[in-house]
Amino acid sequence: MFKIILFALMLTACGSTSIKNTNMEKAENMKIESPKSIHQFVVTALDGGKIDFSTLKGKKILIVNTASECGYTPQYKDLETLYNQYKDRLVIVGFPSNDFGGQEPGTNDEIKSFCTKNYSVSFPMAAKVSVKGESIAPIYQWLTQKEQNGVLDAEIKWNFNKFLLDENGIIISKFESNTTPLSKDITDKL
Repeated sequence: MFKIILFALMLTACGSTSIKNTNMEKAENMKIESPKSIHQFVVTALDGGKIDFSTLKGKKILIVNTASECGYTPQYKDLETLYNQYKDRLVIVGFPSNDFGGQEPGTNDEIKSFCTKNYSVSFPMAAKVSVKGESIAPIYQWLTQKEQNGVLDAEIKWNFNKFLLDENGIIISKFESNTTPLSKDITDKL
């Protein structure tokens, strides 16, 4: 009788281990993939250096595609004001682009000079990139494709579209060109 009870206990123990392992394997296969972070990117800066987004962990990030000859170009002033007002918890990164109406025809040096001379821009600026089409920069592929960012699909329709990301590098919101940097739509999320 003792041998039968011992054998039954051994079978139960073996069976529960097998069930536990099977359940653990199922749980691993069913993990919900969390949104990927922008912190994986390193881009070339306007001055030739690097902007490493992993160094921005813990701060919100506002990404803006910019142009020097656009009707929205005066937003540089408000972007600089926003950056200075919230720099303890926000980083703005500008991405010059010539994708809309040829409104950013300059070289990186010319863009840097324009931004410094006319708007005293001190927030980080990336080198000129494409934000749409076949030559879209990888960071903009990530920003505009839900399968990559895990949050939303977005279309860049014109210069000065804005993406706000949280302290973990996850997209919070996208704003169209006509949403000004100092609008409550943006500042209320800071």
